[in-house]
Amino acid sequence: MLAGGDGVRLRELTRLISCAPIPKQYCRILGNRSLLETTLARIAPLVARERTLVIVNRSHLELAWPQLAALPARNVLVQPENRDTGPGVLFSLLALARRQPGAMVALFPSDHHVGDERRFRSHVARMARLVDEHPEKMALLGVEPDRPEGGFGYILPGKRLSSATGDAAFHVVSFHEKPTPSPAARIVGRHALWNSFVMVFRLSRMLELLHQVRPAGTSRLARLLHDPDALVAAYPSIAPWNFSRDFLARIPEHLAVVRAVEVGWSDWGTPEAIEQTLAGMGVFPPWQAPLRAAG
Repeated sequence: MLAGGDGVRLRELTRLISCAPIPKQYCRILGNRSLLETTLARIAPLVARERTLVIVNRSHLELAWPQLAALPARNVLVQPENRDTGPGVLFSLLALARRQPGAMVALFPSDHHVGDERRFRSHVARMARLVDEHPEKMALLGVEPDRPEGGFGYILPGKRLSSATGDAAFHVVSFHEKPTPSPAARIVGRHALWNSFVMVFRLSRMLELLHQVRPAGTSRLARLLHDPDALVAAYPSIAPWNFSRDFLARIPEHLAVVRAVEVGWSDWGTPEAIEQTLAGMGVFPPWQAPLRAAG
């Protein structure tokens, strides 16, 4: 699970809720569980605690440890600092490869909202069956959009992929990362799906492709993991890169997408995205209550 983001765009909102500009994944935006705690609970029926790994930033440990107390301590992977999703995912995969190189991996962001968690889990299980059938493929969960949304990434599906998962699995034609509204509307018209960044894949296959597409960075980080002091010293010099834009978008022929319908998914990356989700639930944002009362 990825929990290494800094949540810059939501700092003012988390300040209102928590009285401190904490990263969004640790904030209890709605209810008594943080986004991270909610994600852990959501995937618990699929993945045992002893097989759940979470990557966090060293500077977030004070916030992270209490929320991850149910996990074995060795399953909390600590990167020296956030260098975007690329190094964060790669760091996690290389660490896991040292323990269980033959693993099948399900990757989950820690800061998303899911309305229908049972349906969501059924889609992830279908993704795992697809990878069993097609071990050379990496499966992504693509959410059927209910509107053009410029703040999300998109996956353009191609031909159907023969699979026991039914008729909802497709080859991938291309990625479109956070297009402006007009292009977003056009690709939605071509049946593009929101990129949820939920993935299932064989670890060995993913690392094979990372070594092919980003050989220097992958080999360097693999070497650094053997020397914790060198890792801390060198990590600030690792160039940030985005896992979807700078890697997945370059290997569409190796990907498959499973279409998810009516799961109530949203990437809570902006206050607007959160408030739109809450409006659909008929919930008034609690942090706006004092403003409404004052008005």
